[in-house]
Amino acid sequence: MQLTHFGHSCLLVEHLGTRVLFDPGTFSHGFEGITDLDAIAITHQHPDHADAARLPALVEANPRAALFADPQTTDLFGDAWTAVRPGDAFDVGPLHLRGTGGRHAVIHPELAVIDNTAFLLGDDENPARLLHPGDSLYIPYEKVDVLALPAAAPWLKISEAIDYLRAVNPRVAVPIHQGILANEGTGIFYGRYSEMAPDGTEFRVLPSEDSAEV
Repeated sequence: MQLTHFGHSCLLVEHLGTRVLFDPGTFSHGFEGITDLDAIAITHQHPDHADAARLPALVEANPRAALFADPQTTDLFGDAWTAVRPGDAFDVGPLHLRGTGGRHAVIHPELAVIDNTAFLLGDDENPARLLHPGDSLYIPYEKVDVLALPAAAPWLKISEAIDYLRAVNPRVAVPIHQGILANEGTGIFYGRYSEMAPDGTEFRVLPSEDSAEV
């Protein structure tokens, strides 16, 4: 499986000749010229995960791409998008996309909690090759191969992220949602995740806008 990180929570997954792009948001860069996508998947409506200004051009450049999002984002973007709720499953070529989770992590008790669909992407051999949790710490309680790990967020403490990494216990964890960190500060977070990952988990920082095999 090839992954390309376009910053923050935007990941391009290429596997078995199929290309799926997750969460092209306002803090992400370089996804604008992507073509030949088979699917675009958005976990939730926040602009750092769904850039309403750049999405129309991306969709136009990928006319055969299936469009998936949580129910509230689907209501915002229109009928071209398919709402994905926990338990929903779709085939994208030889890949299988499943919705799970369902709710955004709590930022503050006085703020409304919105929809957040965590996505599991798999194939016939492994139904959970990749978990993209969006803005949540959802644990699917199945063997996840690659976890896109939220590194820092207004709703997240580093201790919570470490506990989440240990609970999911993937083969590989790659940090996402780092767009709110200064470059000088990423080492503080990445160092902790690397040294405190469970035995058997590799914590790997993906190169910016360049594909890597995981």
